[in-house]
Parts: sequence; structure tokens; C-alpha cells
Amino acid sequence: MKAFSRNLLIALLISTSLSAQENFTLEESINYALEHNSEIKNGHLEITDADAQIKENAAIGLPKLTAGLNYTNFIEIPSSVAVANTLDPTAPDDVLIKLQFGTNHSIAASAEMDWLAIDPSYFIALRAARKYREYTGENFLAIQQKVRNDVVQAYLPALIISVNLETLDKNIKNLKELLRETRETYKAGFAEQLDVDRLDLSLANLNVERENLDRQTATALNYLKFIMGYPINQPINISDDINTLLEEATQEELNGKIDFANRPEYQTAQKGIELNQINVTRLKAMYYPSLRIFSTYQHSWQGNQLNNTLNFPAFFVGGGVSIPIFDGFLKKYQIQRAQIDLEQAQIQKTELERAISLEVQNARIEYNNAKNRVLTQKRTLDLAEKIYNTTLIKFTEGIGTSLEITTAEYELYEAQRNHTQAMYDLLISKANLNKALGF
Repeated sequence: MKAFSRNLLIALLISTSLSAQENFTLEESINYALEHNSEIKNGHLEITDADAQIKENAAIGLPKLTAGLNYTNFIEIPSSVAVANTLDPTAPDDVLIKLQFGTNHSIAASAEMDWLAIDPSYFIALRAARKYREYTGENFLAIQQKVRNDVVQAYLPALIISVNLETLDKNIKNLKELLRETRETYKAGFAEQLDVDRLDLSLANLNVERENLDRQTATALNYLKFIMGYPINQPINISDDINTLLEEATQEELNGKIDFANRPEYQTAQKGIELNQINVTRLKAMYYPSLRIFSTYQHSWQGNQLNNTLNFPAFFVGGGVSIPIFDGFLKKYQIQRAQIDLEQAQIQKTELERAISLEVQNARIEYNNAKNRVLTQKRTLDLAEKIYNTTLIKFTEGIGTSLEITTAEYELYEAQRNHTQAMYDLLISKANLNKALGF
């Protein structure tokens, strides 16, 4: 009974572990990363911050209202000294008297309004804040594209390792069967011990290679989880098929005109130029006058007793115009520096166009080369399989040697690895082509 309970518990634990393990296609991995990757989260925060900046800049030009309440208790009323005859003409000229002005208690309540009614630089700054929001949005698209490419670059190695594992497991299975048959043949006296030993050695080498691939799989999956923002300690599986991902590039992708606008970083560079243009305009607008309007209402109560005071209301409105006359050429040199920034941004945009053109051309060349390598390696693999199968038939019929089968195995395994690597290179080159074109 105890053994049954223990086995049931183990089964439940295994079932729970398997259910917690998630399978991801490449597209599902990308979608997961677009929600959980830390760069994506920071990008969302930057957009939120840009929205807040728009409201912050708009608030500068809105009326500001403040209210205040002050209470003062003059325990000793301040005194002043005066010549006595200023109050009493009959008093001698050299007689001084002490005068006290004020009351023991003073209460003042006030409300003030201040409004930046007219300031050209303010309206331009508000436009710049909106343009910065657009810049942040374009930059977020660039971040999304980067994360998408990072996931592809992390997913494909793990996928290729899984393909290698499948091929290796198939080779191990076939070799085990051949080793079993050779041992039986050896027992019957129709094979040598050397034949068994060579096959045994080949099998041991394949097992070692598989252990290495297992370790590489764990490393590759951990990196994929890191890029996706997936919990590192939680199991994950990749479920895509390499053949479904080997999508052939179209003629438009390989020979069409390059559309720079498809690249998010190009749009970001364009928004950067517009921001610099607005900054130059903003600094020039600081030469124009600005107008502020203000008003204050105040009510005060004064008296020696709090329950017996006199009140004094006051209310006034006003305005002020600020006219820049001379600032020591400060704005002149600020405008010069802003224009330099603008020219640098325009140069960077031109260089980005050249860099994108170079990237696309190189990606197209690499894709064609990778495609040709796949075709070449496929022919080599077919030939290696044909040679191996022929050698295997000869060996099982007793007219071939174990050295021949070992050599054919090595050539077959090498052809398999080269073909798998060629497919990986094709997938990477297609991903790089999509990245270069902005897809």
C-alpha cells in the first residue's frame, strides 16, 4: 500500500511538471517577449513619461492660483524713535520720543493668480513636447524590432540543436541495431571482434556527442528565456519545425528598391531632425516679448484683541511685459549650437541611409550564398546516405569491412552536421534580410 501511494505521488509530480512546461513556436516566443521583455517594459514607461511631459509643458501656460493665510502675534510691538516736536511743536528740539505702530495681532488671508498670457517660446516648447512623444513612439517601434530580432537569434540555435538531437538519436538507434546484429554475427563466427569494437567505439562517441548537445540545449534555452523575459527556473520547450521556417525570400526582397521608412530607427532619426528644427525655432522665439498677467486679493485683520479687530481688504490686478534687449549674446550662441545639432542630425540620417543600404546588400548576398550552400549540402548528404546504405548492405552480407562502415558513418555524420548548419545559416540569413528590410 505504501509503495502504491509513493508511486502515485511520483506520477502526480511528473504530471504536474509536464503541465507546467510550456511549448513555444517562434512566433509565440516573439509575442511573449513583446509583453515581458525588460526593454519593452522600459519602452512603455518612456512613452508614458513623454505623455506626462506634454501635460507638464502645457501646465506652464495655464493660470496659477495660490492661497495663503498668515498670523502674527507681536508680543512686543516694534518701536521707532522720533523728534518730539514733530508731534508737539512746543517740545524742545533735542527731545526724542518712542513711538509704537501696529497691533498685537495681525491676520492676513490672500489669493493670488499668475498667468503666462503670451510667450512665443512656450507654444513652441509645447509643440516640441508633442513631437518628442512621436519620437518616443518611433523609438518604441525600434525597440520592438530589436527584441523581435533578439528572440529569433536566440530561438534558432535552440531549434538547430533540437534538430541535431533528433538526427543523433536516429543515428544512435540505427547504430545500436547494427551493433546488436554484428555481435550476433560475431557469436556465430562470421565477424571479428574488431568489427564489434569499432561499432562500440562509434556508439560511445555518439553518446558523448549527445551529452554535449544536452548541455548546449540547456544553455540555449536559458538564453532564450532571458531574452523573452520568461522565468529562468521554469521549463520551456520549442515546438517549431525547421522546415516551416525555411521560407524562401521573394524577388522583391532580393531585388526590390530599399524603403528606408520601413526601418523604425530611420523614422526615429527623422523625428530627431524635426526636434532639432523646433529647438532652433524655440531659441529664436526667445527674442520676442512675453506677457504675464497677475492679480491679488488680500484681507487682513488687526487689533490688540482677537475678538476686537479692524479689517482691511485689498484687491489689485496687473500685468507685466518682458522685452529682451541684450543678454550678452547668450541666445545667439545657443542658436548656433542648436543649428550645429541640427546639421549633425541630418548627417547622421544620411549615414544611416548608407548603412541601411550596405546592410541590405550584404544580407541579400549572404542569403543567396546560404541558399546555395543548402542545395550543395543536400546533394552531399544524399550522396553520403547512398554510400552509407551501400556500405551497410555489403557489411551485413559479409563482403564489406568494419573500417568501411566506420568511414561511411563518419562521412554521413559529417554531411548531416554540414547540412543542418547550412539550414541554420539560411534561417539566420533570412532573419538578417528581414531585419535589414525592416520586416
